[in-house]
Amino acid sequence: MDRAQKEKVVEELGQIFESSGVVVVAHYEGLTVADMQGLRAQMREVGGSVRVAKNKLAKIALEGQPCASIGAYLTGMTVLAYSEDPVAAAKVSEAFAKSNDKFVILGGAMGSAALDPAGVKAVASMPSREELIAQVVSCIGAPASAIAGAIGAPGSNIAGILSTLEEREAA
Repeated sequence: MDRAQKEKVVEELGQIFESSGVVVVAHYEGLTVADMQGLRAQMREVGGSVRVAKNKLAKIALEGQPCASIGAYLTGMTVLAYSEDPVAAAKVSEAFAKSNDKFVILGGAMGSAALDPAGVKAVASMPSREELIAQVVSCIGAPASAIAGAIGAPGSNIAGILSTLEEREAA
């Protein structure tokens, strides 16, 4: 890799560190190509990505970034899993680590906050952006349906009374 290619990689990694909601660093030594392809596919499904980069170049890209504290995790065979959604990459990484013991989560970063393996696990247990939106929408919709039911209740009560009166007259 010549100097121009290295500069391009550093620039790409810098943009990843800057724009990602979460970055997870893990060791992947011993994973098969099929396992890595599976991880990449799972990450793509949630809008994330997986990147293997030279640790030295990643450390250079981390300089001046809010998540520069993850540089300590960049030793050995490391892989970066990242996504704009602050939860997606952590969820996929955690699930993949449970099913594959050769994938070991070292830590990560969420914005400027450094995460240890327990922190990544905590982030993974949080609801995703879509789940939070669904919860908010259901909270907003619940009072509206209660109001509609309350407005319709007197009408149905009157209809019930009228049908009872009609049945009495018929009898």
